[in-house]
Amino acid sequence: MRGVVEELDFEGMGVVRVQNREFHVPFTAPGDKVDIKEWRRRKRTLIATDFELIEPSQNRVDTKCPHFGTCGGCLLQHIPYGEQIRFKSDKLSRILGFDVEVLPSSVIYGHRNRIDVVISTNGIGFRRRGTWWDAVDIEWCPVFGESSRKVLRSLREFIEDFKPSLYEIRKNEGFLRYIVIREGKFTGELMVTLVTAEGKLPEEFPGYFDYADSIYWSVNRTKSDVSYGDIERFWGKEFIRERLNDVTYLIHPNSFFQTNSYAAVDLVKKVAEFAEGERVLDLYSGVGTFGVYLAKKGFSVEGIEVNPFAVEMARRNSELNSVEAVFNVGRDRDVRNLGEYDTLVLDPPRAGLHPKLIKKILKDKPQSIVYVSCNPRTLGENLEKLRGEYVIEEALGLDMFPHTPHVEAIVKLGRKV
Repeated sequence: MRGVVEELDFEGMGVVRVQNREFHVPFTAPGDKVDIKEWRRRKRTLIATDFELIEPSQNRVDTKCPHFGTCGGCLLQHIPYGEQIRFKSDKLSRILGFDVEVLPSSVIYGHRNRIDVVISTNGIGFRRRGTWWDAVDIEWCPVFGESSRKVLRSLREFIEDFKPSLYEIRKNEGFLRYIVIREGKFTGELMVTLVTAEGKLPEEFPGYFDYADSIYWSVNRTKSDVSYGDIERFWGKEFIRERLNDVTYLIHPNSFFQTNSYAAVDLVKKVAEFAEGERVLDLYSGVGTFGVYLAKKGFSVEGIEVNPFAVEMARRNSELNSVEAVFNVGRDRDVRNLGEYDTLVLDPPRAGLHPKLIKKILKDKPQSIVYVSCNPRTLGENLEKLRGEYVIEEALGLDMFPHTPHVEAIVKLGRKV
């Protein structure tokens, strides 16, 4: 079934309309001529699973990754970067209902500061697109950078020498499970974390990664397919550091940090620019990415976070930067009076704000809200509910995730007079 890609859908797949049916084809660009051979239905959407690119459009560029088209990590490497930005701006604008500019990432290869690589019997790499049971074997990841090549080479040498069992994903068996690589892009510090099932790790393991600043061994004692676990042991530094402008953050294997350090600089600067007054409440404060940065800029900051370990990390980051900011464990909707604060900073999970929190915001009416979101749909839903008492003053998209359809957004809301 032949057709021409007319546009990209919100997931970054090409849309082909033929014989009164609409097909969504991954790894294609507007103008591509394709022959769709097989497809599957996902809810009401027809996803092409086997297709041939008959004639490529002029809207394509060469990709840097040899695994593009099979690896599930990047979907848009073949799209010129300027077109990627226009696609994301259009996506944000259509979902939110008003025009939103997207700020490009200053670095689009080597920008990612974390990758989680599965160590499976099918390959050492990332999941093959459309599967959970298969992996694409890689030598390195261009969106992370050259240090991934070095780490994966060392891992293969360790496996060759000691022959530990690898992860059989379908059976959920095998000792080695994941290797997680993290790098401070502005400090050059490198962390390597090996995630295994229960068992004995050869004592020679850290010697294979003696160039890393921090080496961890974590054990996943659950049946879940996850790339983290209980810390069994570490060698070298307990943390690596990342720096966003003049603020330094500690990175731990079990702590979250924005995955694109270059775009994260733009994000924290924009949060500080949008914040008003003196008193700031940082909900979903995590490791203090926004809170510590704002405190460094002179704001009086309190942070609330449900994860106790993240709160501990935020306190460490506050101390490291010699700023006074208060971080406490708590739920987003349990703050006594949001009206006591000049600015409310929100960075919720993909599900968005809890309905009780929205009701509390509308009741307490803090003067200003800075809303950071990685999910435009829930952002749009939440903004609609807040518009009764608030007006959108500024909005901007940031490309935290080049070569993917994902986009970050930040919106400033002011209380209606």
